[in-house]
Amino acid sequence: MSTTAQYTAAVRNLRLDQTWDQVNSGFLRIYSGTKPATADTALSGNTLLAELTFAATAFAAASSGTKTANAIGAAADAPATGTATFFRALKSDGTTVIAQGDVGVTGSGNFIELPTVTINQHDQVSITSFAVSEAA
Repeated sequence: MSTTAQYTAAVRNLRLDQTWDQVNSGFLRIYSGTKPATADTALSGNTLLAELTFAATAFAAASSGTKTANAIGAAADAPATGTATFFRALKSDGTTVIAQGDVGVTGSGNFIELPTVTINQHDQVSITSFAVSEAA
C-alpha cells in the first residue's frame, strides 16, 4: 500500500506559486557551514557569504510543475570569505525564511550551482538561473 499522493500539474503549479511568490523583492542568502536541519531551524555558526536580491516579481508563473526565477540582482561585494554550502530564500522583510537548499559547483546536482563554491570577501556573486520544480 502506498501513502504517496500524486498531484496534477495544476496543483503543483499552484503550490509553487503560493510558496515562491512570497520572495518577491526578497533575498537569496548564501552561507558557509553546516546547513540547519530545516528551514525553520536557526542559523548556528554560519557565515553569510553573499546576499542577492530577488526582483519585485521574483518568478514567472509556474508551468508544468516548474517555476523559473526572473533576473536576480548580483551581490556586488561579498561580506566574507568561505565555502558556500547552502542558501536561504527570504521574504522582503529580510527575516522570514521561505526555503533553504544546498549549494555546489556546476554539475553537482545541487539546488544552486556556482562555478566555484569558494567565495572571497569583496567578490561579486551572481546566479544566472534559478528554477524550482515539484515532482508529480
